[in-house]
Amino acid sequence: MSQLAPQSQACSSAARVPVAVDPGRRSSPTPARPAGALLGRYSDRDGSTREVIVRAGFAGSVLVLDRAAESLEDHRLVAHLPSDEPLSNALIVAHQYLRDPGRRLRCRALTAEDAAIVPFAQPPQELQIAARKHGGTLVDRAGGCHRLERVPRGVGDAELRWCRRDAGQLGPGMILSVRETIGWLERYEPVATLTAAALAGHRDGDQDGELSLARLRAELERVQRSPIVLNRGLRRAVLAAVHGKRTSMSEIAVRCGRVKFDARGNMSGESSWLARRVGIAPEGGRRAPTPWVHTEVLALIARDGLGLSPREVEVD
Repeated sequence: MSQLAPQSQACSSAARVPVAVDPGRRSSPTPARPAGALLGRYSDRDGSTREVIVRAGFAGSVLVLDRAAESLEDHRLVAHLPSDEPLSNALIVAHQYLRDPGRRLRCRALTAEDAAIVPFAQPPQELQIAARKHGGTLVDRAGGCHRLERVPRGVGDAELRWCRRDAGQLGPGMILSVRETIGWLERYEPVATLTAAALAGHRDGDQDGELSLARLRAELERVQRSPIVLNRGLRRAVLAAVHGKRTSMSEIAVRCGRVKFDARGNMSGESSWLARRVGIAPEGGRRAPTPWVHTEVLALIARDGLGLSPREVEVD
């Protein structure tokens, strides 16, 4: 077994692989994945140069691959990272891989299935069990009921969508996207599990005819990839700090670099900005606060404003 060649090392330049801000979201939300980026090179036992790259996988996941540097062929799977992991983890995996020749010998060939699956996803049977455990109807804080329903979209054609009805409402419900349903409930689960279970259970359509799942599947994937996340956990942390008199909204805003000055030049924190970001006050022109915040803003407020890890304010 040969030793690593001198050039064998994980590339440390930030320009090669954009590292995602890690808000610690479970299905967090991650920035767009790179089409391909070099992580490092090494020489194999035959003296040929090989390289480790990162490539976008299915539903926001990331493939870390080993391939021949000259032909760009002979791809081997080093790791398949789920969408909730920051891209910095790909660098860690590559560094460990390049330092361990034995691990390289155990690396299997890349298959077509690898590019079409979600790593560590629950099997359909487990999803169905989880769906039955939660039940089919979810109730939000306003008393509205949310269910997955068949919605007509044409003559003899239907699609599966989330629908909401107010308490006691009869007739058709209001059609919502997966993101809107999650926003009403201010939590990802069990909406994500119920949606995934429905997609798995109706993969080939149902017995009543054609049932389109394309829109529902695309909505779930967008939520999984999106850098926009729920702010409920962050809001609770901010309010806990303020009510505990450990700090103030103004001081938190100052720590985040959001300041304003009065006519006399006195500085204070832009507490209205903070209130909008954490869902206490509505945005301009809106009647209700938003339940969403960008991961970078979440990380800024958590780290700089509260001195917390973003993982401590994430929402499941």
